[in-house]
Amino acid sequence: MKNALLAALWIFTPACIFVWEKDLVASVPEPAAAQETRAKSKDPIALARLGDGKPVCGLGKEFHVGRRAELMKRAGDQLLVFRGLAGPRENLAFRQDKNFWYLTGVESPDAALVLDGKKKKAILFLPEQNLEQEVWNGEIWDAGDGWVKELSGFDEVRPNDQLLKTLDKMLDGRKKIGTNLGPSIVLAGSYDAAGPFEDGQERDPLDGRVSREKALAQKLGEELKVEVFDVNPTLVEMRLVKQPEEIAAMKRAARAGAVAHIEAMRSTRPGIGEWELDGLMSFIQVREGAFGKAYEAIVGSGTNACSLHYDTNARRMQKEEIVLVDYGPEVDHYTTDITRSWPTDGKFTKRAAELYDAVLAAQKAGIAACKPGATIMAVQKATEDVIKERGLSKYVLHGPCHYIGLEVHDPGDYQKPFVPGVAFTVEPGLYDREAGIGIRIEDVIVITEKGCEVISELAPKEREEVEKTVQVEGILDRLAANGE
Repeated sequence: MKNALLAALWIFTPACIFVWEKDLVASVPEPAAAQETRAKSKDPIALARLGDGKPVCGLGKEFHVGRRAELMKRAGDQLLVFRGLAGPRENLAFRQDKNFWYLTGVESPDAALVLDGKKKKAILFLPEQNLEQEVWNGEIWDAGDGWVKELSGFDEVRPNDQLLKTLDKMLDGRKKIGTNLGPSIVLAGSYDAAGPFEDGQERDPLDGRVSREKALAQKLGEELKVEVFDVNPTLVEMRLVKQPEEIAAMKRAARAGAVAHIEAMRSTRPGIGEWELDGLMSFIQVREGAFGKAYEAIVGSGTNACSLHYDTNARRMQKEEIVLVDYGPEVDHYTTDITRSWPTDGKFTKRAAELYDAVLAAQKAGIAACKPGATIMAVQKATEDVIKERGLSKYVLHGPCHYIGLEVHDPGDYQKPFVPGVAFTVEPGLYDREAGIGIRIEDVIVITEKGCEVISELAPKEREEVEKTVQVEGILDRLAANGE
């Protein structure tokens, strides 16, 4: 039966899914050739995973030079300054603040950026060389590295201890300096989590610390006697409309996420722990180019699927249940957000099928409403109309859309009409707590000149296709068969 279903699934799923699975779990000679083919592909799984181990500048210097030029254009003759993050407190790899990376492509600690709109000048500030630290951590971008200018597109690179002195000289009579007062965002972060955290910390009577960004503004005011203004609203506007390089990165993230969802479906059986799918998907996402998770995995089986952001992932799945998996990776700093819901034993119950079909129909209606000039509210109405018509509105617990990009919840104006390059999710859901069934289906949409493109549909979502996928043998099945 498994072999027959595998043959049936072949027509729905790209051959690459099976190539890498053989490499993972089977002792056959094909994997080396498969790896060599992928290594020679013109489409890398990630620009930061080219395989040569050399430093990279984000999405390429042309992209980041362009973002700096656009910001200076919008800011006029103003002087702007931005600080990248310091090294991590934890024993983890360094991850740069999203907005700083967006403007520089620099994935290395203790960097700073100055933009002079009057002279159309950009200066990168880096730490002095620290050979002892590089013995431990490998290459760290520093002011003495001759390759930095060519790689990053900066004409001038200075030691970061010259930052204040340089700003003082470059003011040239100006009484204002702009900086980003939005919260720092790193891997798995988003403004709607980081902002409330920092606000709560500042209001805490036993803490009171301001954010790093606010502290910078205070110091600039004290040291340079200037008024500091916030550039974050301009950055939000710029980031809302994605450039082609950004859309390509989001497609890489969506592919890695979809491949992981397919294998999770194939490996689902009654008795499997939610944490096992979490671990399996995390492994596959990294193998497919991810830096890590865009957000904590949500793997909710049974009644856990009715908790919208359930992330304990500690229960074993039972038969005749639905498992809702909302999980996506980050690739080259860009995120994806994919949700699928499927039966643990490969067959939807009557009630689960009713809810699933309603959610899928609602999502299709929402996607059909995605076009230039429309709004998120129009997409939401399209999904709600389908659910209302089926008498299921009382099971709706959330809105169906949010912006996405560098952050899984990108900031942006929800009333603003769509233009080409805007990216967001369409994710209707229904949650019947009494029946212990939660259904959500989510994909990432990019507005195009004539309509929209769904960039995460590699993962199956037609009900019959989902059932067939679950019934195919997966990696966890093979591990269990081998007694592992």
